Amino acid sequence: MVSMKQLRYFTEIVECRSFSLAAARLHIAQSALSRQVKELEASVQTELLQRLPRHVEPTPAGKAFYAGAKKMLFLLNDTLAHTRGVGRHDGGVIRLAHTSSVPLAGGLLHKVKAVLAANAGLSLDITQRPSEQHADEIEAGRCDLGLVRLPVQVRHPHVRMHTLYEEALMLAVSQRHPLARRPSVPVAALRHERFVSLPHSERSGLSFHVASLCMRHGFFPAAAQAISRKTTLLNLVDAGLGIALLPQGMRAIAPPTVRFIALQGSGHGTTVAMLCRADAPALVEHFAAQLKAQYPPAPPSPATAPA
Repeated sequence: MVSMKQLRYFTEIVECRSFSLAAARLHIAQSALSRQVKELEASVQTELLQRLPRHVEPTPAGKAFYAGAKKMLFLLNDTLAHTRGVGRHDGGVIRLAHTSSVPLAGGLLHKVKAVLAANAGLSLDITQRPSEQHADEIEAGRCDLGLVRLPVQVRHPHVRMHTLYEEALMLAVSQRHPLARRPSVPVAALRHERFVSLPHSERSGLSFHVASLCMRHGFFPAAAQAISRKTTLLNLVDAGLGIALLPQGMRAIAPPTVRFIALQGSGHGTTVAMLCRADAPALVEHFAAQLKAQYPPAPPSPATAPA
C-alpha cells in the first residue's frame, strides 16, 4: 500500500531532481529514501524515476503520478489545517464561497472585515462559484459558507439559507449610451436594448431574476453580440456591447466609465442570502451569526386592517 510518507518523499525527489539533495531536505539517509522509492514502485507496479548520470527524471508514468501525489498532499494539508481550526473553535480557516453577482467589495467587504477584526485567530479561504453550486459544495463538505443572489434552489436537507440584505437593481450602461444621462429609467423602456447577460436553463441567481423582471414588463431581454454571466459583463457594458441590470453593490467593482441609473417604480430589489449546513461546526456558526448581525433585520410587513 502507498503511504503519505512515500508520496512526500517521491515529490521531493522530483522537485530536487536528486536523491542526495532530497534526502538532505527530508533529514533522512539516502539509503532509506531509495528503499522507500523501491517500495513505492513495487506498489504501483511501474518505474517512476529514471536515474541519469547527473540528475533524476520522472518517467512518463512518474510525471502522471507526481501530479496526483501533489494534489493528494495539498488536500491532506488543507484538511488538517481546517480540522485543527474547527477543534480550537477560536481560530482556523473558514471556506467561504460567493457568486460573481455578490462581489466581496464595498459594504459587504467592510462587514466581513469587521467580523475578522473581532476574531484575530480566524481566516477565510475565499472562492467564487456559480450560485447553483454553493449548496452542493456545502452539502459535500467542500465549502462552509456561501453568499448567493436569490433565487437559488436548495435541494439538500442539511443546508440552511439565511437572508442577509436587500439592495436595488440598477441599469448599467456605457457612458456613451443614449440613456447614460438619464436620472432614472422605466424597465419597459429597455424592451429594444441588448442585454450582455441572459439566464441559463440550468442556472439561477441574478440573470434569472432579471429575466423575470423584464417578463413582468412584457418582454424577454434580447441578447447582445457578446454575453457573460460573470463580472466580465461589466467590461462588455463599458465597451458599449449592451446593457445590464445589476445590483447596486456591483458599482464598487465597475469601471469608472460605466453609468448606474435608477429604475423607476417599485419591486426592483434583489436579495443576498447566506448558505450553511444546519450542523455546521461552532467556528462556522459563530462567523455566520456575527456576519448576519452586521445587517439590521428587515422591517415587519404592515399588518392588514380588519375588514
